[in-house]
Amino acid sequence: MRAMARLLAQADIEIDGERPWDMRIHHPQTAERILARGSLGLGESYMEGWWDCDQVDEFIARVLLARLDEKVGTTALMVQGLRARLFNLQSLRRTWQVGEVHYDLGNDFFEAMLDPSMAYTCGYWATADTLEDAQAAKLDLVCRKLELRPGMRLLDIGCGWGSLMKFAAEHYGVNCVGLTISREQAEFGQARCTGLPVTLRLQDYRQFNRGGSERFDCIASVGMFEHVGAKNQGAFFEMARRSLEDEGLFLLHTIGKNVRRTPTDPWIDRYIFPNGDLPSLGQVCDASEDCFVVEDVHNFGADYDRTLMAWHARFEAAWPRFAARYGERFYRMWRYYLLACAGTFRARSNQLWQFVMSPRGVAGGYRRPG
Repeated sequence: MRAMARLLAQADIEIDGERPWDMRIHHPQTAERILARGSLGLGESYMEGWWDCDQVDEFIARVLLARLDEKVGTTALMVQGLRARLFNLQSLRRTWQVGEVHYDLGNDFFEAMLDPSMAYTCGYWATADTLEDAQAAKLDLVCRKLELRPGMRLLDIGCGWGSLMKFAAEHYGVNCVGLTISREQAEFGQARCTGLPVTLRLQDYRQFNRGGSERFDCIASVGMFEHVGAKNQGAFFEMARRSLEDEGLFLLHTIGKNVRRTPTDPWIDRYIFPNGDLPSLGQVCDASEDCFVVEDVHNFGADYDRTLMAWHARFEAAWPRFAARYGERFYRMWRYYLLACAGTFRARSNQLWQFVMSPRGVAGGYRRPG
């Protein structure tokens, strides 16, 4: 326990202290488990009620700012990194796992946590005061960056419940096709878009438009690239290129990491997003360079902190409706997921990038809308 206390002191965190980011330990083996297993041990012991903290988000932010994650649980990180190097964790055979484990939890659950648009990606808080306004601002920003006009065809790779397509069809008069690997999302999203020129397809991006016969005026991928994996990024951009008109624009919205050599967080991989892989800025550029010119890169990762905290507030308020279905362990898992992720963005360990790309370069240059 003393070793744990000395380590946490570097982040101005006390064991059994009184501040909201201090750690209250309930189980005698908590320190041993965290020191041995790092992030995996920290998250699992929280799920099992071994420790508590009033502000898990601030606790995680302080841990990351003090770089304590680099000093514990190195074996788990090494194993995770080795798995990623030796195997294609995002192969076509494995790709449906994240849909089944995460996105198929229940549409009513996500409806309760998200805003009415059902956007499950970072909101844009530049002038917004509410989650609903931040998500509308994000969707509109994407549409304006793509320079959408009535009659255009938009492909949405990883369309979720259709939030972008619904917004683009209603506000910009665009015809949309979306791809998802979640059956729940496909059925629910299609129902939400009834009467609009929107089609959701239950299909992996690698199986789409293999012959290149379908062409779209613009393409967006908002919050899906995190599931592609380094070994498949080239195939992802090749698919986007063969599906895009030569004068079209492609917007890629993705969470990213600062350093490419860091593996996926083992706890997130095991419990929240199986086979996820955050790209670095350099990896995106390397993978896309044979297919696209990068016209614009916009980082508003700090907005994800606020988005996750808003989701957490809605999750907490709605939890009594779901407690009997999911149970206490799920509650602690999901709470830890939302708050810990908020902490990573607060510490600027994770980023949120929007790239705008073109196949040949925009004549005269691309101007990001204000």
